[in-house]
Amino acid sequence: MKLEIKDLKAQIDGTPILNGVDLTVEEGRIHALMGPNGSGKSTLANVLFGHPSYEVTGGEVLVDGQNILEMETHERAQLGLFLAFQYPVEVPGVTVGRFLKRASEIVRGEDQVKGAGFIKELRKNLEFMGMDQGFINRYLNDGFSGGEKKRMEILQMLTLKPRFAVLDETDSGLDIDALRIVANGLNRMRGPEFGAVVITHYQRILDYIKPDYVHIMYGGRIITSGGKELVETLEAQGYEWLRKEYGIELDEEEEAAYEHGSEAR
Repeated sequence: MKLEIKDLKAQIDGTPILNGVDLTVEEGRIHALMGPNGSGKSTLANVLFGHPSYEVTGGEVLVDGQNILEMETHERAQLGLFLAFQYPVEVPGVTVGRFLKRASEIVRGEDQVKGAGFIKELRKNLEFMGMDQGFINRYLNDGFSGGEKKRMEILQMLTLKPRFAVLDETDSGLDIDALRIVANGLNRMRGPEFGAVVITHYQRILDYIKPDYVHIMYGGRIITSGGKELVETLEAQGYEWLRKEYGIELDEEEEAAYEHGSEAR
């Protein structure tokens, strides 16, 4: 089973951001997605999950042959997709325990989520993520630190058990201990029935996750793929070498999208 992104194009406010993205993610494989600000990484994550601000102008996204672009966001989640947000939102008035139980019932099915068993599993996952048991009764992300919000995203992933996950810069702003815990959460999911795309700017989380593949986005498309050696090259030379190495010439719209990228995303 696999997630297939084929020639995906998208824009925001009339500005093209994705210019033909092709990527296949199979269960059992972890992919790292890197690229400079404005290259389209976060836009790709948002489009995959149906963010209303983005307009898809071409291509398709298939999960086991089904095109998900016409599906509602909750339908995509029920199909087994999960997004860990770069900036998790606060939901005052809804406790972590109540939110995760209801989300699990919707995604996994009510017959798979039993009261006592669910709480036992949740407590076990909280302990694994280094989070106090009191988080169960706290409002979702309300008053959480940046690191706590990122841990909560991974806790949700462990609870919902998706088939495919996209982690949008979940490592940003984390200290070394929190980074290790977040990476351990992803590694705990690793297996033959789980695939993931880890969007990141930094090598440090990849030292813990050890992705199977590394992809580089530039100008709204993936321009090269490979192994860990790509990360090492980026660390040594930055991103400008890509335009020279691959002869990339951006047209005026793509250049505008690249320059405008940090604002659009």
